Amino acid sequence: MLEKPHNKETSEELYVQACQEAGVVPASYFMRHMNDTSMELKHHGLGPRGARAIAASLLSNKCITHLNLEDNWIQPEGASDLVEMLRKNYYIQDLNISNNRLGVCGAEVISKMLLDNTSLLCLKLAQNEFNDESVKYFVEALSANFRLTELDLSHNEFCEKGGEYLGQILASNEGLQVLNLSWNHIRMKGAIALSAGLRANGMLKILNLSYNGFGNEGALALGEALRVNCSLIQLDITCNRINNEGVRLLCKGLEINETLRVLKLSKNPINVEAAILLLNTISNRPECKMEELDISNVLVNPQFLVRLETVSLYHPTMRVLYAGEHGFVPRKPAGRQDPMKVIQNYLNERKLRMLDFFKNMDKDSTMRIPVNDFRRHITQAGLPLNSAQLDALVQTLDREETGFVDYRDLVDTRNKMVRDQREEQRRKERKKRQKKQRSERALRSFHSAVRAFTPPPASRGALDHSTSPVHVSVTSLSSWYQEEEQGPSLRFSATKRKTTEEESVLQSQGAEQYYSSQGSLGSQCLSEPLTLLERSSSPLCDSG
Repeated sequence: MLEKPHNKETSEELYVQACQEAGVVPASYFMRHMNDTSMELKHHGLGPRGARAIAASLLSNKCITHLNLEDNWIQPEGASDLVEMLRKNYYIQDLNISNNRLGVCGAEVISKMLLDNTSLLCLKLAQNEFNDESVKYFVEALSANFRLTELDLSHNEFCEKGGEYLGQILASNEGLQVLNLSWNHIRMKGAIALSAGLRANGMLKILNLSYNGFGNEGALALGEALRVNCSLIQLDITCNRINNEGVRLLCKGLEINETLRVLKLSKNPINVEAAILLLNTISNRPECKMEELDISNVLVNPQFLVRLETVSLYHPTMRVLYAGEHGFVPRKPAGRQDPMKVIQNYLNERKLRMLDFFKNMDKDSTMRIPVNDFRRHITQAGLPLNSAQLDALVQTLDREETGFVDYRDLVDTRNKMVRDQREEQRRKERKKRQKKQRSERALRSFHSAVRAFTPPPASRGALDHSTSPVHVSVTSLSSWYQEEEQGPSLRFSATKRKTTEEESVLQSQGAEQYYSSQGSLGSQCLSEPLTLLERSSSPLCDSG
């Protein structure tokens, strides 16, 4: 337990005494700068005991407002001493304890401090081995803390469930203006839930999501969030596996958003097509306030540069970062068209049957045509076949090299070609259908998460007339997700049960929230983080 020192003792004496009690060597840099407003003590190897001595000497310090203890291996024990000090020291506004191996225990300690602290404005917790279990402790703390304006949780290990908790934080917090979540593993259902939280947030101005795995589904959810969010100024989604399709989905939100000024999209697998689409989206919105567009890994072409000049007339202050000129739109090589397909298209245009076409060449009606005559007739008929395609056709019809073309084989060849065409068409339609289904699933998941983050009308009215802190449920698994884990038998018994009219309505509401995304990049389903009131009223909620 840290005790507040007597006023007669100087700060240096207090620190030396605390070091003696902790059994550590005093840091001379700390002693020289104890009366400065900013204390930079990163990479000093303090350890838990050194942090305890620092905390004891800061109990009565009124000078230091910025404290940087990055990379000092203070661990949860040292964090506990710092937290105890912050309960009595109301002068420190900026605290950096990044890279200190705090883990889950450290996250719990810091979250308890955030429930009471009213002095901290900036807190940096990067690279502290926080995982999905760690971030749940911050949900309730940050829903009640409205003083903290900047939070850095980058370089941690938040995954899908962590993204759901972070979505709850964004939906309930009314103080954060800068949030750094870069270099985590947020993707799929976590990315969608976080975007849903962003939609409900009205304070955040800068959001850094770089080096995660949002992908196209996350880009779609971000686009939906930007259609409503009117506070975000800067969005960084660098290196998030977003391709041209993802940019197209994101642009649906940019078409409506009027507040975003900086968009960073570099190091994503996009090309000049996506770059031109972004410019067109910006130019179509005179109300757009975009000031910086970062696509610094994209090589552009003259068409892009011409479009950029046009956009600059309406947005003269906008800066666009790109890799350089001579970009190109990648296209598949033309390849060699199947000569049988060329002949079939030729006959279809002229409404001729293939058998009649070749009978005109076969004067003897033997269904066998000399190769030279066959070549001459094909050329005279004006079929668009080059010499290579004609050689391939002859080789197909005269496999044994007898010098004669047996056009009876053309029927089998044509049938095979038709089957291949149909299979190719089915493959394209299946791919298109799967792509559409993924987008629809992501969109349904996004709106399900939005409903989960939105308190019912009665709850909102109660909150408006209440002065007590808001308490948010930290349960990341929705009732239907719990049901999915319990097995199919529960769902089967529910469907077999005879229901009244009221139960049917409740079941329909639960079915509306149910959504399985098994086909979505390998994820099982989106967990909808429900509020406490919603979970209690959910018809599918497990009573246990």
